[in-house]
Amino acid sequence: MQIADVYRELPFGLSIEIFPPKTPAGDEALFATLERASHWNPAFISCTYGAGGSTRNRTIDLCAKIQNDFDISATAHFTCVGSTRAELLEWLEDAHSRGISNIMALRGDPPVGEEQFVPAEGGLQYANDLVTLIRENFPDFGIGVAGYPEKHPEARNLEVDLHNLQRKVDTGADAVFTQLFYDNDSFLRFREDCEEVGIEQPIIPGIMPITEFARIKRITSMCGAEIPPELFSKLEAAQDDKDAQFEIGVEFAIQQCQNLIYEGVPGIHFYVLNRMDACDRILESLDLPSES
Repeated sequence: MQIADVYRELPFGLSIEIFPPKTPAGDEALFATLERASHWNPAFISCTYGAGGSTRNRTIDLCAKIQNDFDISATAHFTCVGSTRAELLEWLEDAHSRGISNIMALRGDPPVGEEQFVPAEGGLQYANDLVTLIRENFPDFGIGVAGYPEKHPEARNLEVDLHNLQRKVDTGADAVFTQLFYDNDSFLRFREDCEEVGIEQPIIPGIMPITEFARIKRITSMCGAEIPPELFSKLEAAQDDKDAQFEIGVEFAIQQCQNLIYEGVPGIHFYVLNRMDACDRILESLDLPSES
């Protein structure tokens, strides 16, 4: 199912994001995760594209496996990093020939050790350029793009960031998937801002359940997301107890998702870090919208 159809035809679009493992043991664990994820009948599962394009072929392979072995639509992440225009088109042709119909079009982060993104010679500089390339050459792809309720770390301010998003939408994106966040008010303000500038495509909240305090501190420091003070204090108090951290994170995510569903979001995109333990608990507790 293409991304545009998910939010037009389904009462609620549940999606789950995984990443390509680096070891055979990681592959085995991921396949067990995919089996568990399939029980929730997600609209699609997305697979990330490693830093600097390091897993570009693995991404396609895993997306094909998700579709062929688990009978779930897949969305392949795709970035501008380290590729010429010709190489980007070659990758898209490969994905298309393997039956992948959805692309998450991202600029991508600078390679490790580099502070600023520099396009490859003959490559693309911005995500909206990538959306344009896809639309012009593979118009039947569904396209998702990223949105940032608390601003992209490199953007000068929220207004500039919103205009960057508007360019991605105007060039052909079908839906916006947000960076992780823990303050629903930030998401709701972001959604209102999108509506005010004329962005009509679905805005899908991205949720990463907190399972380890040290890990989430590291992730939020890189992406600029804020952990609410009360939640931070609870996690800090339990920093020597991983089980307690997991419980605190899951309970917070349940409340966060319940509120988002009440606010009428068209779906939720879960960042599960290749483990379904927390996501299973959350989904068991939610009353997801369904066809009457």
